[in-house]
Amino acid sequence: MNFNIYLDDETGEQLGQLAKKVGESRNALIRQAVTEWLNRHDQPTWPIEVLNFEGEPGLTSFELWREELKEPQSDPLA
Repeated sequence: MNFNIYLDDETGEQLGQLAKKVGESRNALIRQAVTEWLNRHDQPTWPIEVLNFEGEPGLTSFELWREELKEPQSDPLA
């Protein structure tokens, strides 16, 4: 699928310079940027960094504190 996009001169120049620096075409960089943006903004769940988080080494997991929680005496919304 083809699209035409219009960039301001400064952005176009930066894109061209970066493309030369990394040895990619401008179109390849734009495809990569659009793909990454869509992946970030079309997530129905937490980001992968959050899903893969295993806690901080050396810190007690907060789940262990649940055992010390007291049951509510009454429903505050009742």
